[in-house]
Amino acid sequence: MSELVVSISGRSGSFSVSADFTALRGVTALFGHSGAGKTTLLKMISGTLSPQKGRIAIGEHVLFDSESRIDLAPEKRHIGYVFQDARLFPHLSVRHNLTYALWAGRRRAGRPFAEVVDLLGLAALLERRPVTLSGGERQRVAIGRALLSNPALLLLDEPLSSLDHARRQEILPYLERLRDESGLPIVYVSHEIDEVARLADTLVVLAEGRVVASGPVAEVFARIDGIGSAGEDVGALIEGHVTGHDVEYRVTYIDLGGETFQIVDEMLRPGMQVRLRVRARDVSLARHAPEAISIRNVLPVRIVAISGESAAFAEVELAFASQLLRARLTRKSVADLGLKPGEEAFALVKAVSVDRSSMRFGKDG
Repeated sequence: MSELVVSISGRSGSFSVSADFTALRGVTALFGHSGAGKTTLLKMISGTLSPQKGRIAIGEHVLFDSESRIDLAPEKRHIGYVFQDARLFPHLSVRHNLTYALWAGRRRAGRPFAEVVDLLGLAALLERRPVTLSGGERQRVAIGRALLSNPALLLLDEPLSSLDHARRQEILPYLERLRDESGLPIVYVSHEIDEVARLADTLVVLAEGRVVASGPVAEVFARIDGIGSAGEDVGALIEGHVTGHDVEYRVTYIDLGGETFQIVDEMLRPGMQVRLRVRARDVSLARHAPEAISIRNVLPVRIVAISGESAAFAEVELAFASQLLRARLTRKSVADLGLKPGEEAFALVKAVSVDRSSMRFGKDG
């Protein structure tokens, strides 16, 4: 499968953008505050805005190369673009919105119509008009239309930003299927950290038009200067597989590479691969393993780094079982406990503190 390689710099008015990253199969999330340059960068990839220099390519297909003076028109780039608003044609049925690129753009279908309809759960909507659809349904149709345009790459520009929480939860499973089954590289713009935790494989953090961190999503989440530099609620992603479930108490056990982690969940099956987001504010530290305590997860950890020594709070990076956690403590707690990098401690995490809405599920092992 072709990968997207971006190495460009350019301007949009007085705003400058510089980016260097590679997007493989799966979801590459562009993350940052409003005004960080995410949509501007997407426009440069799509061809609606030209960089000043650099190169953009999907495999061997070069979209832009300043040295070779290549700058393909948007319609020549084979990119499917989904906007914040669905931008469906109100006078056309869902069926004809989906097939618009085939007959108006005279493009060859890259995958069977029925396959896309099944992937996005659109069968019951085909004869309806956009005005009768919910926001989530409209976005699913917009994604289907992009898929049927035979793209080599999908660009999704905050496709859930106009939806309320319930509609977001409705469409996220379809985006997961799209990621897992389409076989396409997907660049997904978001400023919602839970969406990124659940969907992304690769994370590119932008601030003021510059890439400040990039790489595998769990690795970037764990950096002290990664997500925190985007001003979001810091945390870490941990990965493991389900080993069992206590039916009476509705507690699920997850192996995190030698350490057992407990969460409250009735839906997970033994063998299932999972990725959990643990917020730094939900992690406490103890010098010694506590006894007779209600907190279910007590993990032996090694302190890797402590930052924020001049602020009210300190961010503590912790290593355990070949993974990383982060804890947000008051500086007074750090001082009272005498915490220092390289020392051993115990991380305490409540089983009820893991947010299921940001949980990522993989195939059974």
